Amino acid sequence: MFGLILMLVLGLLLLFLGLYIWKKEKNNLIHKYHHTKISENNKKVYTEKIGKSYIFIGIGMIVTGIINFMTDSGYGWLIFVISFVIGFVIMFKSQQKYNGGLFWIK
Repeated sequence: MFGLILMLVLGLLLLFLGLYIWKKEKNNLIHKYHHTKISENNKKVYTEKIGKSYIFIGIGMIVTGIINFMTDSGYGWLIFVISFVIGFVIMFKSQQKYNGGLFWIK
């Protein structure tokens, strides 16, 4: 039961954070380094992509919690890994395209 509650709370947190970043264009909720080189013209599309990546990971966490609670299989964690990797790839590509890289990776 604790696992379900934890995954639901964290998943909902990421879901709402992603929606807020996307719909309100709040790039200040992202680490400052990750949005310093974003032009005002690209802010809307950048926050949309980053927000959607958070949402994708959040939904994956919610589904993982529900599947793990209802079954005794590894399918929930498989969903988590897939959603996390897809969300991270979207985030990474957005950082490369609009911010010129992620830390030292150009």
